[in-house]
Amino acid sequence: MATFELYRRSTIGMCLTETLDEMVSSGILSPELAIQVLVQFDKSMTEALESQVKSKVSIKGHLHTYRFCDNVWTFILQDALFKGDECQETVGRVKIVACDSKLLTQ
Repeated sequence: MATFELYRRSTIGMCLTETLDEMVSSGILSPELAIQVLVQFDKSMTEALESQVKSKVSIKGHLHTYRFCDNVWTFILQDALFKGDECQETVGRVKIVACDSKLLTQ
């Protein structure tokens, strides 16, 4: 089964990785179990976002860079305008990583 490490660079993902590393170093967890925890974390985040997030946001900005590699799109936008139902926000630079979540279940 293919897995994407999409959420491991988020704050919660980095804290989880750091904690698992400490547990492996001290002998509390095996490296194999730590890897299984990280894979389950990515699956759980994907499922939660698919089932619980109902908001829609439109994004407009200057496309600085884009690439497609291993079924993953990466976009870097400058002066991006995020517009939601009730608010809007401008961000100087944003990186968007997108992939097909169906590939996680193959």
